[in-house]
Amino acid sequence: MEPLDRRIVNELQGGFPVCEAPYAAAAATLGITEAELVERIRRLLDEGVLSRFGPLYNAERMGGAVTLAAMAVPDEHVDGVAARINARPEVAHNYERTHRLNLWFVVCVDDPQRLPAVLDEIEYETGMPVYDMPKEREYYIGLRIEA
Repeated sequence: MEPLDRRIVNELQGGFPVCEAPYAAAAATLGITEAELVERIRRLLDEGVLSRFGPLYNAERMGGAVTLAAMAVPDEHVDGVAARINARPEVAHNYERTHRLNLWFVVCVDDPQRLPAVLDEIEYETGMPVYDMPKEREYYIGLRIEA
């Protein structure tokens, strides 16, 4: 990563301006133009350096629910099952792990009563069990990339 890209990732994790021109305000704090900031973020997303760029909401504080779920998916079906899961609006993201439970994903709903139904629907659609892993404690882990 270029040093400026590292600065962008590090700076924008601590908060994004809430104003009429947030990208311009963020760019100003970095000493670059709004166009350059937007282009660099777009490139980092396109290259897969960033998997997403956007706010992170606390679903529980907003009256919803969130859980981490896992599945044991045969290797030859991981891409298809991941695509099916990603197509659901309740799924924030998923990732593959080297483990018996090899496909993990985050489910977020606005109504806590809906969470079990979403997990059941994923089981039905994929024909594979979904293991619900609700959080017991919350941790914040910030990513800081050294220059």
